[in-house]
Amino acid sequence: MPSVISTDVLIVGAGVAGLWLNARLRRLGYSTVLVESASLGGGQSVKSQGIIHGGAKYALHGALTGASEAIADMPRRWREALGGDGELDLSGVRLLSEAHYLWSPGTLAGNLTSFFASKAVRGRVDQVKGEQLPPALQDKRFKGKVYRLAELVVDVPSLIERLAELAGDSLLAGQHIEPLREAGELVGLKVDGREIRAQRIVLSAGAGTADLLAALGLDQPAMQRRPLHMVLVKGPSLKPLYAHCLGGGPKPRITVTTHPAADGQWVWYLGGDIAEADGVAREPAAQIATAQKELGQLLPWVDLTTAQWATLRVDRAEPLQSGLTRPDNAFLAEQDRLLVGWPTKLALAPDFSDRVIAALQQSGITPSHPAPLLDLPKPPMGVPAWEQLLP
Repeated sequence: MPSVISTDVLIVGAGVAGLWLNARLRRLGYSTVLVESASLGGGQSVKSQGIIHGGAKYALHGALTGASEAIADMPRRWREALGGDGELDLSGVRLLSEAHYLWSPGTLAGNLTSFFASKAVRGRVDQVKGEQLPPALQDKRFKGKVYRLAELVVDVPSLIERLAELAGDSLLAGQHIEPLREAGELVGLKVDGREIRAQRIVLSAGAGTADLLAALGLDQPAMQRRPLHMVLVKGPSLKPLYAHCLGGGPKPRITVTTHPAADGQWVWYLGGDIAEADGVAREPAAQIATAQKELGQLLPWVDLTTAQWATLRVDRAEPLQSGLTRPDNAFLAEQDRLLVGWPTKLALAPDFSDRVIAALQQSGITPSHPAPLLDLPKPPMGVPAWEQLLP
């Protein structure tokens, strides 16, 4: 029979939010156990485009919103961590791009000039030309305008690997999770039959959180799923591009990030409006055809004749909002020993950990500086979608 574990904080769900929180808590001296039923980062995290948003894309209609203000400080916090002098030491994590870009096709350029001169985005963006352009846009046939955002793009697999290192001995692979109660009070969880007692239990399992709540006999906080139908394209002619292509509406027409494949080629990962409502309704072949048409119109000089294509469905899991809108901030709800939350975006993982730490401090839970855990079964690393779908 596995031995009983006692810990300060038991976290369920090892995506970036759970891993970041775990690393923050350990750095503060808390004892932690982080349980994952599948692979590290293998849900939403490894399917993320890796953009550390600073809010500019939420101001495309010309005014700052709650979302843009809530997220505005995230690039600074991530940049400091990636430099090794932030709340975590993420030095060594691969940075794919120092900036993300807003790119307008020629037809929209006139409208954007006044927008980018407006108070809403002044100081957040700079126009770039010539050799400053992203490599994929350095073609004489490109007629649009490009603005540089002070937002990073990180290699998410590299990030997950580093956060797993910072987890030390706290990681635990566990398939079957059930409540551990005494006198009707939740005091921990049984993970594959092993009792884990904790002062606080944090559910940060993304789309899996609803099932965990059901296993605990709870139906609150309620969760929503906002689906995406992303497109992957891999080919020898692709050059790096990290940009939102603007279509005149409140959402980017297409968002492109570029990721290194194991064989040395680049993979373009396409999101934005193409991946949302209409894209979700399309079958994969129709979604690929739509993406081919879009790229043919926007980037006609890119040779895609030998490219490989695939699509990927992603469920964004979030706290339920009226009208299935996107939440502005990370979310955390407290119920006795249980803390339940969603970061809502990769960039907001630090915000999520702030909320958990504040809840611990408010409850008077202090670090116990525990003895090390030995010989726990470890979850594997998540595999990027492009390695699975475009071998």
